[in-house]
Formats: sequence, C-alpha cells, structure tokens
Amino acid sequence: MNSKRQQPLTTAQIIAYVQARWQVVFTIAGMTKWLHRQGFSDKKPMGTPHKFDADKQRQFIEHYNTLKEECGQDEPILFIDATHPTQSPKLSYGWMKRGREQVKVVETTDSRTRLNLMGALNLQQIEETVIREYPTINAKNVVLFFGAIRETYPLSQKMHLILDGAGYHRSEIVKFFAEVLNIELHYLPPYSPNLNPIERLWKYANEQIRNNVYFPDAKTFRETFHHFFHATFPEKIEELATRLTDNFQTLIPASSS
Repeated sequence: MNSKRQQPLTTAQIIAYVQARWQVVFTIAGMTKWLHRQGFSDKKPMGTPHKFDADKQRQFIEHYNTLKEECGQDEPILFIDATHPTQSPKLSYGWMKRGREQVKVVETTDSRTRLNLMGALNLQQIEETVIREYPTINAKNVVLFFGAIRETYPLSQKMHLILDGAGYHRSEIVKFFAEVLNIELHYLPPYSPNLNPIERLWKYANEQIRNNVYFPDAKTFRETFHHFFHATFPEKIEELATRLTDNFQTLIPASSS
C-alpha cells in the first residue's frame, strides 16, 4: 500500500497517541479544550494537485504579467476552459435548525446526463464572456469555439488565449486555425487550475444552479444552465467582478512526511 498518512490527526487519534506515549487519558471534550488553549483549531486540509510544479507556475505568472503589460487594451487576453456539469444535485452545506429531524432532504437521481460546455473569459470585460455547448469536447469543436469567440472580437484584432494542455488543445488543427484566426495560444503549466480564473466561474455557476437542486429531467437541467449564462449571468457581473480576477491562488506543496 503506497498511500501516506498526512497531518492533521483527529481528536480521537491524538487521544490514542497521548495515551500510548504518556499513559495520560483525555476525554474528547477535554482534549478539544486543551488543543484550543494551545492555539490549534479544527480545520480541513487544503488539497493541492500532487504533480503540480511550483517553479513552472511562477514562470507562467511572470509570463502572464509581461503579456498583460504588452497587450494593454489593444490585444484582449481570454482564459478558456471546458466544464462538464452533471444532472445529479450537488449536495452542499446550508443553515438548518438543530436536530436530525430538521435536516432538509433533497431528491437525487442516477441520471448520467452531463453537459459539455466551453467558456472564454476576458477579465477586462466579464460581460463579454462566451459560452457554448457541444456534443463533446474535441479538437474540431475547439476550433468551432474559436470561431464563436471571433463573433465578439474582430479578426483584425490579435487575441491571446490562455488554456490548459489537454490533447485537443495541442492538436495540429487547433494550432493551425488559431494562426488563421489571428489567435496566439499560451498554455498553462500541467495541473494548474488555480491559474485559470474561469474555473471560479464554473464553481460559481454550480453554486447557483446545482447546489441542493433536483432536476426532474435532462431538458430542465440543460435549460436551467442555458438560462443562467444567457439571462442570470449578465445581472451578476458586478458581484463577480471581485471574484473573477487574476489574483492567482498560490499552491503549497504537500508535506512528504
């Protein structure tokens, strides 16, 4: 078994360790109070991609800052990405009255229906966000998506797209049509969703659409997503302005101990 035990420990595990090491017995409540007095708090660890490269992420941020300075207002920079939301509800925390009998119950489904969406986000003009749905995400549809973006930005205006290194993003047909459409591609380092602000938009959309919501059928599910991006999203621009930024999250490598 190659798995590693990572800190932190649970209260019960700490109690067991203290008892084995020093033969001192604590109750759960007693250990909890002692830990609080010592400056500890009960926190959930922050996940980080196992294979991400901190140096490559720093290099990308430097490249991006230089690019942004050089482009100014003349050449738009867009972050693009695909997402695949599923019809099943996304159960999440919310305020409820105390007591097991007060817990809200949300219907669930075993439907495997999912959408294949592509989005392009311009942090300087969030209202110009481009969203399209495709039967699948492949090189051909990425090229079609480039064309959809060009409906907003004139061909004469050079455009920079920041995207991950998925195979279909690196295909020859995608690179060819990027050049034809006056688009320069800038690839993110591997395992770097933290460097793509459109990931925050996908998270926000899931919070608004799927959290604790049951969809009776695929049609309702699809229509709800389309309504959000075409009707609700434009009304949320001001709210999202502080969330959709290039203040990139810095990942911390996991301890090897």
